[in-house]
Amino acid sequence: MAFDQDTVRRTAHLARMALPQEEVPEVAGQLEKIMALVEELRAIPTEGVIPMAHPLDLEQPLRPDQVSSRNERQRLMASAPAAEHGLFLVPKVIE
Repeated sequence: MAFDQDTVRRTAHLARMALPQEEVPEVAGQLEKIMALVEELRAIPTEGVIPMAHPLDLEQPLRPDQVSSRNERQRLMASAPAAEHGLFLVPKVIE
């Protein structure tokens, strides 16, 4: 896939990137190399390959889901400068 300078400038604009004019040809070449690699990857036959979540065949040891601490909301909320309905009240910082 060929990337002309106009395509590179338009893509940079859509990505909200400031791209100096003198870097446009270099970026176009880099994008062409990336797309060539993508095409190579697309050419690899993957029919019948089972998708993997991880390259190593590991199992995660599981433990029973048990409560390990008690509800201490009242004690923790007692130190809050301001609270309402069990929630911390904080000053507004964004207008």
